[in-house]
Amino acid sequence: MNTLQVQQLQELLANPKQIAIIPHRSPDGDAMGSTLALYLFLKKLNHTPIVISPNDFPEFLAWMPSSETVLIYENNKAEIAQLLARQDLIFTLDFNALHRTGELEQVLKNLTVPFIMIDHHELPETYATITYSDTRFGSTCEMVYNTLVALNKKELIDKDIATCLYTGIMTDSGQFRYPKTTGTTHRIVADLIDLGAPNTEIPNLIFDNNSFDRLHLLGRALQNMKVLPQYKTAYTSLSQQELQEFNYVKGDTEGIVNYGLTIKNISFAAIFIEQKQEGYIKISFRSQGSFDVNQFARTHFNGGGHINAAGGKSFDNMQVTLQKFEKIVSEIHI
Repeated sequence: MNTLQVQQLQELLANPKQIAIIPHRSPDGDAMGSTLALYLFLKKLNHTPIVISPNDFPEFLAWMPSSETVLIYENNKAEIAQLLARQDLIFTLDFNALHRTGELEQVLKNLTVPFIMIDHHELPETYATITYSDTRFGSTCEMVYNTLVALNKKELIDKDIATCLYTGIMTDSGQFRYPKTTGTTHRIVADLIDLGAPNTEIPNLIFDNNSFDRLHLLGRALQNMKVLPQYKTAYTSLSQQELQEFNYVKGDTEGIVNYGLTIKNISFAAIFIEQKQEGYIKISFRSQGSFDVNQFARTHFNGGGHINAAGGKSFDNMQVTLQKFEKIVSEIHI
């Protein structure tokens, strides 16, 4: 965040306001960590913040400080739309295009109050009054930390805020393994630990909190995995029937795509998940090295993200989608 943006944000926050904080649809650890950290921070400045998620978040994030205060737009659309109309300011965190909020986009597009975007994805839209967008960062939580420091309010970061920020940085960095994890990232993380973030407990709360059904679903995904060694690619799929067979709940497929990258000499992994109610195949892409899955997703599967982690959609059925994927992979250099 540059000096002018800091000054603009200080002016916007100078007096108590009603402030809505919005993550993207199907929020992950970084989206929840950044929104909840900002929520707790703004309360300390005597604002009246609310976090409004487009849809529900995974159960494995429900332990996070103040997660019980999050309002779910899909559960009460009319009332939350009226609530948004009464806000003085809107923060959008961990996304840079309003369509990433699903149906909530139509409400947000009609608001006339200032928007502040904090995000680390490519190609930001221009809806925000203040746009803090930088793809060099591995997480939005790291950017929120920088924002609080730039506002000269670091002393307000307590254990709960530090916990939220640590969670987002840890999850979006692949537990500090992805290339955008820098020395600065580790220095921020060290500071958050010193401020009280329980760094040994957070991984257990997120990763060691499986249901038996979730492990069975993982087993099925691994059984379904197909390896294309000549293209350095591995992918798997889960049908709607398979999700139902193992009593799928939101968050159960989180991280499964990464198993493909654990195979020797594999640089590109994908998972295809049937979402019949929404009418599309949800796709997650991961890569190692220089293969750009963001560009791959944007070009072929109505998506985007980062160079090594992206998502997409297919409106064809599963068989056609997988055939299309294999054909594309056979024609490109990975």
